[in-house]
Amino acid sequence: MRRAMQRFWLGAVVLGVLIAVLAEPRAQPAPGEDALVLSADESLAEAMRNGDKSSARRLLSLQFTFVDDKGKLYERKDFLADLKGLSTAPASDEKVKIYGLVAMVTGHRNSAQGDDTFFLDIWAKQKGAWRALTMQGVALGAAGAPAGELDLLGSITKPFDCKNPCQTLPYRVRSPVEQDIVNAFQAIEKATVAHDASEWGRHIADEFVYYRSGRAPVAKSGSVVIIEDQKTHDTNELLSAIQSMRLWAYGDGAAMISTDGVPDNTQPLLRIARVWVKRNGQWQLAITVETAIQTP
Repeated sequence: MRRAMQRFWLGAVVLGVLIAVLAEPRAQPAPGEDALVLSADESLAEAMRNGDKSSARRLLSLQFTFVDDKGKLYERKDFLADLKGLSTAPASDEKVKIYGLVAMVTGHRNSAQGDDTFFLDIWAKQKGAWRALTMQGVALGAAGAPAGELDLLGSITKPFDCKNPCQTLPYRVRSPVEQDIVNAFQAIEKATVAHDASEWGRHIADEFVYYRSGRAPVAKSGSVVIIEDQKTHDTNELLSAIQSMRLWAYGDGAAMISTDGVPDNTQPLLRIARVWVKRNGQWQLAITVETAIQTP
């Protein structure tokens, strides 16, 4: 009987351990991973200031892009060719958040022209090492500037027929995971046009913040207020359409970058970077950074 009880309790312990292991969220960052991401981000910024192409190259993914606060896009080759010209002052108030195998570093830097710029640097863990996917800056509005308005670019007199991005995108989905992210993205856009704050909020992470050129940042709660106000006043708005898009999913994190515009070209094109996180089986948007492309 004693041996039977020992085997029973041993089995219960083993079962408990297995349940605990299986219950752990997938692709969780290892302890100290935040420090590794921050160190890589600071090393890349230092390599830019020193014009050190060799060090910078090792920290970049093959898909890397850089967008300055004027909206100018640099592919990896062009970025490496002009490191010093694109370099910035050391960052302040840096924050690191890791979602699965995607990390984002945010904060403020003085741009190459000396302007105070909010930045979003997105990193992905590729083959065991953190590599930069994209760096994007945006010059926000001064204190008291109006808040951003959820990618809405102007009023129209009739309901907006949202084909792109609500129904179709100029992007070929490569996996079921990407399809899930695209579905979540289109649900957000449809809810925005329909002024459905409840449905919109289902696909938005609680820590979400929306950054837009010349505007004050707006958090999830503020965005809900904007949507509800638009519904109250029956405001029909024009949503920007995606012209080109890239999407990467790594574990429970994903990054999306796009170039957007309005059909009649009455508004400047936009460079938009988004980070996604998968929670409780559902993809949610964690941040949006939108930089207007300034014409010379």
